[in-house]
Amino acid sequence: MKRRDFLKTSLTASLGVSLGSASLLKAATPSAEYPLAIASGNGEVAVKKALEILQSGGKVMDAVVEGVKIVEDDPEDLTVGYGGLPNEDGVVQLDAAVMYGPTHKAGAVACIEGIRNPAKVAQLVMDRTDHVLLVGKGAQEFALAHGFKTENLLTEKTRKIWLKWKEKLNPRDNWREVADDEYSLLLDQYKDSYGTIHCSAIDTNGDIASVTTTSGRSFKIPGRVGDSPIIGAGLYADNEVGAAGSTGRGEANLNNLSCFLIVEFMRMGKSPQEACMEVCKRILSHTRLPHLLKDNGDLDFNVEFYAFNKKGEVGGAAVYESSTGFWMADAKGARKVEMAYLYKR
Repeated sequence: MKRRDFLKTSLTASLGVSLGSASLLKAATPSAEYPLAIASGNGEVAVKKALEILQSGGKVMDAVVEGVKIVEDDPEDLTVGYGGLPNEDGVVQLDAAVMYGPTHKAGAVACIEGIRNPAKVAQLVMDRTDHVLLVGKGAQEFALAHGFKTENLLTEKTRKIWLKWKEKLNPRDNWREVADDEYSLLLDQYKDSYGTIHCSAIDTNGDIASVTTTSGRSFKIPGRVGDSPIIGAGLYADNEVGAAGSTGRGEANLNNLSCFLIVEFMRMGKSPQEACMEVCKRILSHTRLPHLLKDNGDLDFNVEFYAFNKKGEVGGAAVYESSTGFWMADAKGARKVEMAYLYKR
C-alpha cells in the first residue's frame, strides 16, 4: 500500500481492519481519576514516583521532574542523563524541557554538558528567569550558578560503545576494529537510538505539568538539538485541554510541532489516542525525502506519542507497533498501556 493511499483509509483503520503493511491497534481508551501520571516505555519508575509525590500532596511540576530524575541518574539507561550515549566527539550533550499548565510557562536547556539532571535545570529556567530556552555554555553556567556540579557523564560502558562506533565507522581510516564483543552488540542496539523519557501528570486540582529529557540521538553532530527541549515539538501542556509528549525521531516532531498538534486535536474533541494517530498520519503525509521512506512508501523511522485529556482519558500511538507501550499510574497503580500504530513491525 502506498503511503498516500493509506491516508484515505482512516475510517477502515479505526475499525481495526488490516491495511496491508499498515495497521491500527484498536485498544480501549483507559481512563483514570486524578491524580494521574503517564510516561514513555522507559518510565515505570517515573510514573510511580510522580504519583507518590502527588498522592502525598506534592506539586505536579515537582512530581514529573523528580520522576524523570530517577532515569536521568540511572547509568543503565543509555539514552538519558548520566550514562547517555555521546555525540560523535564522545561528549554527552543533554536536552530537556518542562511546561506548567496553570501559568502556561515553559523552560528548557539544550546541548548542556556535564550536568546530569537537565530537567531540573529546565525547571529553574522556567521559575527563575524570563526566558524559555538556554543552550550550551550559557545553560551550564546557569546550572552552576544554582549549585549544580559538573561531572563526566560518559560511563565506561558508553565510552566503549562510542569507541566501537568509531572503529566501525570507516573501514579505510586508521581505527582498527577488534573482534566483536559485548560492545558490538550494544552498538547494534543503540547506534540509531533517539533515546528520551517523557512524563506528564495531572493533580487532584486538575493542574497539569510535563517534562521531556534526553541525551539525544546517539553519535549526533555536536550541537544537534532535537525535539525534546522545543516546546510544542517534544512536549506540550495546556491546563484547559491536556498534555502530550513524544519519543523517537525528533526531526519529525520539529517539522510538525507534533505535541502541540496533539493537544489541539484533543481541544477539537478527539480522544488522546485519536489525536496521537492523527499526528502519526500527519508526519506520514509530510515526509517526502527518499532516505526517510522505504521502497513501498512506508516511513523508515519511528515516533511514539503519549497523551491524556482533562477527562482523565489516556492514549498513545506510534508509527510502528510498540513492543513496550507506555506507562500510566493512578489510584489503581502503575500499568502498561498499548498504543495504536500505523505499521506492524
